[in-house]
Amino acid sequence: MMNVQLIVLGKLKEKFMKDFSGEYEKRLGAFCKLTVTELEPVKLPENPSEKEIEYALLKEAGQIRDKMLSNAYVFSMCIEGKTVSSEALSEKIEDIALSGKSNIVFIIGSSFGLHESIKKMSDFRLSMSPMTFPHKLARIMLLEQIYRAFSILNNGKYHK
Repeated sequence: MMNVQLIVLGKLKEKFMKDFSGEYEKRLGAFCKLTVTELEPVKLPENPSEKEIEYALLKEAGQIRDKMLSNAYVFSMCIEGKTVSSEALSEKIEDIALSGKSNIVFIIGSSFGLHESIKKMSDFRLSMSPMTFPHKLARIMLLEQIYRAFSILNNGKYHK
């Protein structure tokens, strides 16, 4: 069974968001071993300088690297990444499994994104859309798409 880790900067606080996330986490249990790793974003002032943002992203990058599954295929979620269809994501996951890798990591950064070092070490830069979404919603959307991808791979009825 494949290990899928979702590393996110920030926590879900609202009950409805936790419930929504929990539903997809539960559903994914049929297809993979899912781990959601929540990290605390570095606190920044109201109007941070570029230097303060860079420092925060660098510190967050260290936290991310410390928690990542070893020998994993890494997806970094970033707006400049590539957009793919649900079917294409499913094919990508299948290709990863067929290549012998059993660990996949998806990373969602903080409100200022991800440090360039994380993007460079990633195997794939993935974008949901050129639009910007709240991080909490992006997390739910990503979980849903991972579930949809596994459903496609297993000829499930969920995907239409």
